[in-house]
Amino acid sequence: MNESPPLVAMIHAVPAAHRIAQEAFAQEFPRATVWNVLDDRLLDDARTTGGLTDALRRRMLRLIAHVMDGGAQGLLLTCSSYGEVVDTARALWDVPVLKSDESLFKAALSGPYRRIAVVASTPPAVPAAVAQLEALVPAVRPDRPVDLVTALSEQAAGAEPAAAARHLADALHAAGGTDADAVLLAQYSLAPARDALAALLGVPVLDGAGAAARELRGLLTPAGAPAVVS
Repeated sequence: MNESPPLVAMIHAVPAAHRIAQEAFAQEFPRATVWNVLDDRLLDDARTTGGLTDALRRRMLRLIAHVMDGGAQGLLLTCSSYGEVVDTARALWDVPVLKSDESLFKAALSGPYRRIAVVASTPPAVPAAVAQLEALVPAVRPDRPVDLVTALSEQAAGAEPAAAARHLADALHAAGGTDADAVLLAQYSLAPARDALAALLGVPVLDGAGAAARELRGLLTPAGAPAVVS
């Protein structure tokens, strides 16, 4: 008898992340049943308040409780600005809960890159990404230091991919990060600009949605189960 497909919930703060994450799961973890939950005020409210407030943290936890009560077997928060809430969620629920770019950062730190650039188009995403990367360094690469450089281009937000790539490349140049060995996109909404940015910079540009889908596939798929169910 075939087991039921695992139910994976994704909580989004911007509509673009929904589409990008959905496409990644369709490619990397098609066996999963995906449940999308969107609160499109989460990011704007965090910008208005200058970061996460206790009220915003409680709001995200209510959304997480909603999907857990609905039977979610895995959860991905696609907004990097709310990553810190995951630590609380992991203490409250015995279900895999991933931060938006956690899988990406682990993969990047496991790679050969010495100098890593993090680029974003919204201010809260920058410190959130750096905090996650720095927290992972002792566990993933304790014997190899990593040099981080960050760049922010709010002009890239909502721009079409080629224009977003140019804005991000300009911001990285201004930050002195054009000598980075790899560039990490700190937001799912920037994923469409990945290939154009890689062409401009001549280095690997990595995004988080596919990495998260692969990690949840490994956590939720029994050994030997088929990757695709027709």
